[in-house]
Formats: sequence, structure tokens, C-alpha cells
Amino acid sequence: MLAGMARLLVVKATAGADAPERCNQAFNVASTAATAGVDVSLWLTGESTWFALPGRAATFQLAHAAPLPDLLELLLEAGRVTACTQCAARREITPADVIPGIRIAGAALFVEEIMTDGAQALVY
Repeated sequence: MLAGMARLLVVKATAGADAPERCNQAFNVASTAATAGVDVSLWLTGESTWFALPGRAATFQLAHAAPLPDLLELLLEAGRVTACTQCAARREITPADVIPGIRIAGAALFVEEIMTDGAQALVY
């Protein structure tokens, strides 16, 4: 239905286990778009930064929601996942700590992505 679209969807997750429904919405929308063939970039910021660590997504619980590890795996395969530099630093998370395929980058790259022609940014 959306295949062939050249647009970039940038989704910023700002919540983690502290706001599970908002967190799940970010992962759900991003993974749905990636499944539909949309170029997707998911940013983990604030409390969602913890999900850049191995095993952390498996601790996430939300009734009637797809398992977060499955959504994260899909996004790593079909899109890009980035943890915020400052958010990672505040949590003492380094590049050596994160799941392979997740990059740590800052605001300059986020701005570059959202300013790409035709890009759509969503913040949850």
C-alpha cells in the first residue's frame, strides 16, 4: 500500500517503561511503516534509550502490544535505529554497550534526517 514511497519517516521515541503506551506507539508506527516499505529511522531518546541495550526490550510489558524485541529486531533489519548521544551519556551507555546495528548520534544527525526533502518526523 505504501511501497514505492521515497519519503523518510523519522520517529523519535521519548518514553520507555515510564510511559509504556507512548513508547509502544513509537515502535509500532515505525515498524508498521518499515514493513510497508517506508524508509524508517527510529531515534531512542530519554527513557527509551535503555532499549538500545541487549535484553532491555524483553523487560518491556504492555498488554495487547506486539513484543518490543520483535519490533526492535524488525527495525534493525528494515530501517535504522539511533540512540541519542546525550541521552546515552546520561545513562552511561557507550557504543560498546548497545545492540549491534544501533548507532549513537546527536542532534546534528537528527536535524539532517528530519530536514531531508519529503521527510516526516513524528515524536512520541
